[in-house]
Amino acid sequence: MSKKEVLVTGASGEVGHGLINSLAKRGDCEIVALDLRELAPKLGVLCKKAYAGDIGDEKLLQVLETQHQFDQIYHLAGMLSATGEKHPMRAHEVNVNGSINMLRLARAHARRINEPVQFLFTSTIAVYGLEPGDDVNRALHEREFQSPTTMYGINKWYIEKLGSYFATHPQMQHPNGLSEIDFRCLRFPGIISPDTLPSGGTSDYGPEMLHAAAKGDSYSCFVKAESRLPFMVMPDGINALLQIAAAPVDRLQQRVYNINSFSVTAQDFKDMILRFFPKADIRFEPVPQRQAIVDSWPRDVDDSAARRDWNWSPQYDFESSFRDLLVPKVKEHYGLS
Repeated sequence: MSKKEVLVTGASGEVGHGLINSLAKRGDCEIVALDLRELAPKLGVLCKKAYAGDIGDEKLLQVLETQHQFDQIYHLAGMLSATGEKHPMRAHEVNVNGSINMLRLARAHARRINEPVQFLFTSTIAVYGLEPGDDVNRALHEREFQSPTTMYGINKWYIEKLGSYFATHPQMQHPNGLSEIDFRCLRFPGIISPDTLPSGGTSDYGPEMLHAAAKGDSYSCFVKAESRLPFMVMPDGINALLQIAAAPVDRLQQRVYNINSFSVTAQDFKDMILRFFPKADIRFEPVPQRQAIVDSWPRDVDDSAARRDWNWSPQYDFESSFRDLLVPKVKEHYGLS
């Protein structure tokens, strides 16, 4: 029996990098990668095929439809919040139209293999929308405060809804009566990667602090010291994707799940980093536009549904994330003892 083909979009990104390494280590599938850029050689060798191109390119989409047979699609490609606010129409094109293209691709492959194609979508806490004056310090569940204020959050929220529509609407079912798309979505908190540099996301102030401290650079944090968000480290994020993908469909009581590891303030990040880099120069100089985005996101999220339905549990808490993973990897990256 031949191995199944798995498509990973946004393959060069932080999540894509970790996911491809994990899938390759598992060895039970053939990986097809797609990204705007050519993959780094160390990543490319892990893939059966790697395409450099836009998820809006019709010729490329035709190649993906006719030359492969995907059982599973991890759709990670997207324009992040800070960039999306600078280029909102481009963000909509990438995040919405690009995702629709991937959903159509999944339907085409479902018809070819005559069974549902699993579609894993990475969403974000940016789908929440707290208004000024909302004093909500408790953990929010998946259906609360669904009023995103950024183009990024609006785009992600829409695809959450559209993916669920594709998975459940009678018009989207195969003639055999089965859904053509098995849509599963994780709503990620801020992600901290030990292997890749921060990419300019609104929640990247924590890892940016860490890398600046390791390099001996000063760092001006663009949010207030008391700003609090939920976070997790990349290995836990990758494990969550693989766990929800492996979960029996009859165990899943919803299509969209929060996941979380720890909720901390920007000051907590500074204090933790000073434990390992006592000379770090970290100042708080909030940027109003970016602060407003962070203020609209939840201080914490409730991931009890994921824990109930597919036994989600992070491996790392805040302290062990830094002690056992982030600091050793960052020191290794910069050649520090």
